[in-house]
Amino acid sequence: MKIAFAADPLASFKIEKDSTYAMMVEAARRGHALYSFGHADLIFDGRKVLAYLSRVRLTGNPQDWFHQDEPVLMSLNDVDAVIERTDPPFNMEYVYATYLLERAEADGARIFNRPGAIRSHNEKLAITGFTQFIAPTLVTSKEASIRDFHREHRDIILKPLDGMGGEGVFRVGEQGLNLGAIIETLTQHGARTIMVQRYIPEIVDGDRRVLLIGGQVVPYCLARVPQAGEVRGNLAAGGRGVAMPVSAREREIAETLAPVLYQRGLLLVGLDVIGNYLTEINVTSPTCFQEIAEQTGFDVAGMFIDALERTLAGG
Repeated sequence: MKIAFAADPLASFKIEKDSTYAMMVEAARRGHALYSFGHADLIFDGRKVLAYLSRVRLTGNPQDWFHQDEPVLMSLNDVDAVIERTDPPFNMEYVYATYLLERAEADGARIFNRPGAIRSHNEKLAITGFTQFIAPTLVTSKEASIRDFHREHRDIILKPLDGMGGEGVFRVGEQGLNLGAIIETLTQHGARTIMVQRYIPEIVDGDRRVLLIGGQVVPYCLARVPQAGEVRGNLAAGGRGVAMPVSAREREIAETLAPVLYQRGLLLVGLDVIGNYLTEINVTSPTCFQEIAEQTGFDVAGMFIDALERTLAGG
């Protein structure tokens, strides 16, 4: 089988923790041929979508882990599967790429996660489709509404809808210190919509990443525990990753969402759960494969390639 990874430059991978790398290693172990390309390599030639694909061979040497052939212009139909693993930011260039990939999909390419599904599931706003699992939440650009929400809940989190890795996340406590300045900054004086949520104190025990693969729940999650004095558990913000079994509440949330999201074309999803509440649904390039595998022995990459093979076979 030929598998093409739409990803950032391979030389930028931190292979000791990169989930795309783990996928590649498992796919190669099974004898699948690997290819890579970036969004900038996509071309519509007036009839169909093509891409400059490079054949990739893994060396097993951590210092020089891949060899990459010169790129060749190919139809995405010439590979069996395209795995979308380009990291955010989810900007307009990313959106344009999803349109091109969706065009390729209409011509027969098999793309995971499906580009239209990625585009329609904003990683913050997607939780609004599952309100039975979310904390009190407000989505608005209106300062008055945010101040009313703060008066009601007293301790709140404010964050942009297009942030990643914990960027732009603020906590405002009962005294409301700097609330006005934070609102002005995040909403750009009312021009941008943001999300506001009641602060969930269980964040001190970690923001849990629960993985869904092929409509099934990975039995272990990764708790991203914030540094002292932080409200962000994101690993990119210095959080510490601790793998542990999925809790009963996390399984309830995950088993409800897993079949729904899989039917929408999302082969791989990363749910973020704090305490009893669903806080985000990550669909662009969910991570934590290696951390979970190293700490628990559970083969997350193996489960992913199993699901990919099963889906391609129509199972």
